[in-house]
Amino acid sequence: MCLAAPSKVIEVRDGMAVTECFGQIREVSLMLMTEDVAVGDYVLIQAGGFAFERIDAERAAESLALMEELLDLGGSCATRPLGVAS
Repeated sequence: MCLAAPSKVIEVRDGMAVTECFGQIREVSLMLMTEDVAVGDYVLIQAGGFAFERIDAERAAESLALMEELLDLGGSCATRPLGVAS
C-alpha cells in the first residue's frame, strides 16, 4: 500500500515543481498533471516522483494534521517514513 502525503508547491518551473512536506524538500515532475499547478497549491506525489493530483488546502491541512498525530502516536523514528522528522 502506498500513502501520499500532501506536499505544498513552493516553486514551479519547466514542467517540474519543488515541493515541501514535513520539512522535506523534493523536486517532482508535473508530467502527469491534467490541470495547472501554482505556488501554494498542494499535490499528491507518486513514489516515482510524479505529482498526480492537486488537492485543496483544507483537505491537505486535515490530512497532514492526521498524519502528524499518527506519527506522534508511533513514537519511534523507525516507524516514520524517510525524511519525516518529529
